[in-house]
Amino acid sequence: MPIDMKAAICRSASELLTKKRTKKLTVKDIVEECGITRQTFYYHFQDIPDLICYMMEQGSKELLENCLAQPTLEDKIRYLLSVALNAHPLIQRTISTSYQSELEPLLLEQFYSFFDQLTNESASSSLVSDSLTADEAILDAELVKSVPPSITADTGMDVFTHALESYVSIDHNEFSSALAEKSIEICGVFLLRAYLDGSDMHARQKMHVASCLAGLSFNTAGLGITHSMAHQLGAMFHIPHGRANAMLLPHIVEFNANINKHSRSQKEYLPAVKRYANIAHILGLSNYNKVMSVRSLVNWIQFMLKEMNIPLTIQEIGTITPDAYFAAIDKMAEAALADACTPTNPRVPTKEDIIKIYTKLWSF
Repeated sequence: MPIDMKAAICRSASELLTKKRTKKLTVKDIVEECGITRQTFYYHFQDIPDLICYMMEQGSKELLENCLAQPTLEDKIRYLLSVALNAHPLIQRTISTSYQSELEPLLLEQFYSFFDQLTNESASSSLVSDSLTADEAILDAELVKSVPPSITADTGMDVFTHALESYVSIDHNEFSSALAEKSIEICGVFLLRAYLDGSDMHARQKMHVASCLAGLSFNTAGLGITHSMAHQLGAMFHIPHGRANAMLLPHIVEFNANINKHSRSQKEYLPAVKRYANIAHILGLSNYNKVMSVRSLVNWIQFMLKEMNIPLTIQEIGTITPDAYFAAIDKMAEAALADACTPTNPRVPTKEDIIKIYTKLWSF
């Protein structure tokens, strides 16, 4: 059976790092440990950094396969933590070699590549587990005083989306609704203030409170397809979660209400319409009739996106090609339907509905 020479060289390098705890890994040491000539080493690798990069790539592949094989989210987390704890000394010694300046960016690249693949492979299921629920929340605005405006915008719209979706969820109740209403009211007054002036600590503290209220609300009532679809955009294209929510939200409000810019007054409305009209009223928007209320809410959301420099379309992001985006829509639609947030959406979507919304999100 032929020897896998690259694997043998990798094993020798790993053993040297483990046994000798050396800070200077040399080709001489490796060829002596492996029992090969220098020519054999250089046939397979250009130099030591090339060898270590290959070791990282192979380790990342094995880690990804083993992680995805774990049956539950908790098992995946436990597996990753176990590997991290066991591998930490070896990784630290590898980085601490005389090639540190060359290896650090390679390790970082492998780290990002691993989690890119992990999120793409896991895009069909959202990370939902009681193990991820916090025991306590620290609402200290000083901790986010230096957060840049773009992060304030994305996370602030995420708060608003949490409150709005839990408010119209089919599982809402008086308690979740009260929490959501107050969160929406605070967002309407303080989100733009926090964005425009990051040193406005009163506004930041209020947004912290709004975030907590919205979290308490959706922990009871659940969310909807804004989140289901945003999860897929984050997994496939690494759009920040709050930003993806904000971009999708106007389209989801229109879908759930079955009201768009061409709609006229109707004799009967879908259940979500009254709830959206209530939100419009909380925000101080036009409440002349239900169609106008829903349209005012959609316009307000789009106004907030423009004011805070959040793209309204995928095309505006500028880093995603049409071919890549439209090729992913079918897979994203299937995953969104299977997402844990979908069952509590106020209107039951089909795969075709999800595809239409993703398509509209590309450009106006």
